[in-house]
Amino acid sequence: MLIYNQLIIYFIGGNIVEKETLFQEISHALVEFEVEKVAELAEETLQQNIPAYETITEGLITGMKEVSRLYEEEEYFLPEVLMCSDAFNAGLDVVNPHLDKSSLEKPIKIVIGVVEGDTHDIGKNLVRILAGASGFEVYDLGRDVPLDQFIEKAEEVESDMICMSTLMTTTMDGMKTVIDRLKERNIRDKYKVLIGGGPISQTFCDKIGADLYANDASSAVRKAKELMGRA
Repeated sequence: MLIYNQLIIYFIGGNIVEKETLFQEISHALVEFEVEKVAELAEETLQQNIPAYETITEGLITGMKEVSRLYEEEEYFLPEVLMCSDAFNAGLDVVNPHLDKSSLEKPIKIVIGVVEGDTHDIGKNLVRILAGASGFEVYDLGRDVPLDQFIEKAEEVESDMICMSTLMTTTMDGMKTVIDRLKERNIRDKYKVLIGGGPISQTFCDKIGADLYANDASSAVRKAKELMGRA
C-alpha cells in the first residue's frame, strides 16, 4: 500500500488499484447480480486493510442506491432487485465480522407490515429489502398484520418508524386505526408513520395524520432517510 498526495492505492495481483476503483467494482458487480464476485472483492478489501465500514458505505450501499434508481425508472423489477440483494448480502457477510461498530451511526429502526385484511406483500418486501440494504434495522411483521401488533412491536424494539402498506381500499382505514391507537396511548410522537400502497395517496396520508407517504419502494427509503435526517 502507498499513500501518494493523499490518494490511497493498493497493489493487487501486481497491478496498482485505487481504493475507489475497488469500490466501483463492488458496486458494478452488485448491480450485475454477480454474487461470487462481490464476495471476492469484499474479501480483497479486507486483505488490503480497507475498513469494513468504507466497503459497506462506498461499495455495497452505493451499489444498492443504483439498484434503487434502476427500479424507480422501471429498468429493474422485483427479480432483479432480489438478485442484487443476494449480492449485497454476500458482500455484507464477508465484511460484517470486521466492522468497527463504533464507526456506525445508530441505525434507523423500522417496523413494517401489510395491514390486517390484506395479503399483498410484494411492495412491502421491496421496501424491506431496500431499507435493509440502506442500513435500516428492519422488523418485518409480514402480511395481514393485526393492527395492535404494529404498536406492540414498535414498543418492544424501540422503533423509530412504523411503516404500513395495503393494496386494498377496504383495509386502508386500518392505518388510521393504528395512528388513533398511538394517540390514545399518548405515544404518537414517539414514532414517524410511513404509509404506502396502490390506493394510498398524499391526500389520504394528510387526512389520517401520517407523517409520510411514498408511492414506491425506492422513494419510501429515500423519504424515510430525509425524515430522519439521514439523507
